[in-house]
Amino acid sequence: MNMRHSPEQWRLFLDASKKSLKAFLLHNGNKLPSIPVPYAPSAKETYRTMNNILVEVDYKKYQWEFCGDFKVIAVLLGLQACYTKYCCFLCEWDSRATGTHYSRKHWRHRQSLTPGMKNVTHKTLIKPSKVLSFPLHIKLGLMKNFLKALDVKGPAFTYLCGKFPRLTYEKVKAGVFVGPQIRQLFKDQQSEAVLSDKEKAAWQFFEECSYGFPRNLKAANFRELVQDLKVSYEQLGYNMSLKMHFLFSHLDFFPLNCGAVSNERGERFHQEMSVMGHRYKGKWNVGMLGDYCWMMKRDASGTKHHRQAKRTRG
Repeated sequence: MNMRHSPEQWRLFLDASKKSLKAFLLHNGNKLPSIPVPYAPSAKETYRTMNNILVEVDYKKYQWEFCGDFKVIAVLLGLQACYTKYCCFLCEWDSRATGTHYSRKHWRHRQSLTPGMKNVTHKTLIKPSKVLSFPLHIKLGLMKNFLKALDVKGPAFTYLCGKFPRLTYEKVKAGVFVGPQIRQLFKDQQSEAVLSDKEKAAWQFFEECSYGFPRNLKAANFRELVQDLKVSYEQLGYNMSLKMHFLFSHLDFFPLNCGAVSNERGERFHQEMSVMGHRYKGKWNVGMLGDYCWMMKRDASGTKHHRQAKRTRG
């Protein structure tokens, strides 16, 4: 790519779609395009697969910081998958103590990740200090908790099904929404009209928190926004998930400039590789990553090409 590589200026992002497992480097500040490294078709997010990927990219040499969703991070840190009692890698948060989730903010800090203790099953593949925050997944998790608590026979749920006809009933019920759809709802005033008073208050606090926290810079009153969001979710009886716990108990874990380490560029990589896959008719080919790299070089601003495309006039 004709770029001098400095590991401290990049971070490793690893994520899986329905068809493949992808790992690529994201530039801190998002000024440079993402650089694909391993691409594993028909691979799943298992401890063995993650270990093989880190070996192939020579992670011990470069020691990039890592960002990804909670499932990938749990596997890399050796935590047990699925619904476990101690699923937070920063503290000993008890996910089953539902009666104290909203009243207790501080939990005992994890001293170490020792296999066989506190739901740790494998040796850690990366250092916990190398894990970066993931505000995008926090936002999607809060949206999922909000939608899962709606009455499926109520006007709000019916309105969402009509507004997004391409989403199935099951996806709306499970709260499977993406960033552009959430931003579309923020601009839609009619969506608030079909909410109850408590639901409207929770939605407004969620909107303020989304604009004031997981963006380029934290808002000056981001702690107050999170506290208001917590109270509104508690009044509606929402169960606290791991993502909500991270937002409420580990605010200091997020950097001041969240946009500099945002993984939205990484999520966009799935769409770009999907377009590339259509060119190869859905079949894996080693030339896909090469074509993607050439596409990035062609689309780079200020790039000069020696040969100009000939225009044909009809």
